Amino acid sequence: MNLLILGGTGFVGSALCEKLVQHLGDEGSRIVVPSRRPQRAAHLRTLPTVELVQADVHDEAQLTRLMAGCDAVVNLVAILHGDAAAFHRAHVALPQTIARACAAAGVRRLVQVSALGVSDDAASLPSNYLRSKAEGEAVLRAAAAAGSMELTVLRPSVIFGARDRFMNVFAQLQRLAPIVPLAGAGAQFQPVWVENVAEAITRCLLDPTTAGHTYECAGPAVYTLADLVLLAGRWSGHPRWVLALPDALGRLQARLMGLMPGEPLMSPDNLDSMSVPNVATGRLPGLGDLGITPADLKAVVPGYLGGQDSAARTEAWRMGAGRG
Repeated sequence: MNLLILGGTGFVGSALCEKLVQHLGDEGSRIVVPSRRPQRAAHLRTLPTVELVQADVHDEAQLTRLMAGCDAVVNLVAILHGDAAAFHRAHVALPQTIARACAAAGVRRLVQVSALGVSDDAASLPSNYLRSKAEGEAVLRAAAAAGSMELTVLRPSVIFGARDRFMNVFAQLQRLAPIVPLAGAGAQFQPVWVENVAEAITRCLLDPTTAGHTYECAGPAVYTLADLVLLAGRWSGHPRWVLALPDALGRLQARLMGLMPGEPLMSPDNLDSMSVPNVATGRLPGLGDLGITPADLKAVVPGYLGGQDSAARTEAWRMGAGRG
């Protein structure tokens, strides 16, 4: 297979490239990963058949050229922070560009990675993140309905793994702070392991019968945000007291964090997104329908947060990833 992975240098994209090489082998396939700064993705250069190229995926002409000769495209591009215009550019305008480029290049197969909490009624969703994700799905569904592509959508919950900016961030906070004041402490998540998500994408690419379906990708257990912060502190050896903030103070905290330089830990839009439970609805097929048994967060995360035999634990889970 010749594949184009948009967003392939990120956390999920890197795991996906590794998984694809495992499934496809190192001969006869080509996995193209565009990036504006490919030098930052040196970890992918060691993977056979993975080709890093410098490109702007928002440029339609460049994207169309990249798709030439491809059998399928995976779109992993997403942002968690920004204003309404930034969310629209990443989650709506880019899918529009992808749909046009696929049509121009003759690529019919697309796997779109969206998010749990998204629904078909974009206007009803409370955050720019969720609304833009829903609008991007709608763009691609319209292209599929018009017969120009075969689309599969995956909606993962928050994703954990050794290189995540989720459990690792919670652990780092508790190394530095004696108390963790927490906005949205009661928000619900059903965390899913990055290896399970990468396996799900791979199986969708290899199985044409998954076209036309939307899959919810979630782990076996539901946690509150406070639960996850407490677990991250315990497993990293720095347990701290978590102070759940009332709504008004939580929103003030999120607003102040959103004003800080760099990528914020939380923004008001993140808080709005967390008002929608980030859990599987059960109304759509899930990982089990792809033959994947989701890994338990408690079986994976202590290995990489605790630093005890983490490489061995991670490798053991990699070998077992996706086996029902």
